[in-house]
Amino acid sequence: MITFLEKKAALLEGYEALICRQNEELPAGNGIYTRWKNPVITAAHTPVFWRYDLDEETNPHLMERLGVNATFNSGALYLDGRYLLVVRVEGNDRKSFFAMAESPNGVDNFRFWDFPIQLPETDDPDTNVYDMRLTQHADGWIYGLFCTERKDLSRPDDTSAAVANCGIARTRDLKQWERLPDLISYSGQQRNVVLHPEFVDGKYALYTRPQDGFINVGSGGGIGWGLTESMEHAEVREEKVIDAKVYHTIKEVKNGQGPTPIKTDQGWLHLAHGVRNTAAGLRYVLYLFLTDLHEPWRVTRLPGGHFIAPEGEERVGDVSNVVFSNGWLVNEQNEVFIYYGSSDTRMHVAKTTIEKLLDYVHNTPADGLRSAASVAQRIALIQKNLNHNSQLRSGK
Repeated sequence: MITFLEKKAALLEGYEALICRQNEELPAGNGIYTRWKNPVITAAHTPVFWRYDLDEETNPHLMERLGVNATFNSGALYLDGRYLLVVRVEGNDRKSFFAMAESPNGVDNFRFWDFPIQLPETDDPDTNVYDMRLTQHADGWIYGLFCTERKDLSRPDDTSAAVANCGIARTRDLKQWERLPDLISYSGQQRNVVLHPEFVDGKYALYTRPQDGFINVGSGGGIGWGLTESMEHAEVREEKVIDAKVYHTIKEVKNGQGPTPIKTDQGWLHLAHGVRNTAAGLRYVLYLFLTDLHEPWRVTRLPGGHFIAPEGEERVGDVSNVVFSNGWLVNEQNEVFIYYGSSDTRMHVAKTTIEKLLDYVHNTPADGLRSAASVAQRIALIQKNLNHNSQLRSGK
């Protein structure tokens, strides 16, 4: 008979083996980025002592007491040589919370800090919080903007009716968090709100996503832009959509800003998600665009099609056929680590460089919006290749 201590030792040994498992860069790629063999964070990466009561007296069968269902949609920050993720951890009770995980190299060996983030509540307590974007702002604070979900009290008999808004917190050390009032917006519900890292005309700038309802954007939608005098009482009175949803594209149903944009000498790099409907349900993919360095609300390059879409096992999970990102970071070598959740279940990383991303946004054609235009783009590429590589011709 296996003793309690033997079970406990096996549990901890298996956990350490998972955490210390070296990740492998996959050889196949599209030249833009490389994927990695293993997810960087799964539910099993959460500490054993978060899930099990390790006291034999109170848990003699070593049962899991507080299960973790998923770990996904992480904000990201590169700070003092550390690769840091603020992970959305979802318990078996469906409630999400935030927790910091740290890696020495950004692709494996992610360990959670001992305790989850104790996020202060406002006078109107959140039912659920999730998908935090981290921004190191020019004012010296690290801001975390996230979705706060509460029951829609105007529909008391509908137990699925919810209201979404942008919650705001800030910190100096990622351990002690100050909760600020939620964003005030006059354009409807708000999700996927992201803080621009610099002042614009002496004000804080926000990328918004106005929508009519909790799930459906209705007459709203698109990535918006607005200014606020203060983050301590954030209020956006005017919003303008800078990247709209478009019929029969990857962002036909809705789209939203992903992580904080990256500043380059050629403009601001943006990663966003686009959603379209299919017979199998909504499909989420990621795409890139570039905005002007001095007018970050003005889009200068918008490549057509998706940048990252779910592949293989990424397509299966709690909400299948989804990739979503609200965190990326850049290290001293200008390497870009793109952290994305797959199917609302686990976290992955894709690795590239600033140089490659700029090449991609400048040289990938925009969506022609018609089949004939897509054919023309492809024929132009084929003709160029055949003109320079005659041995490729089939003779037909």
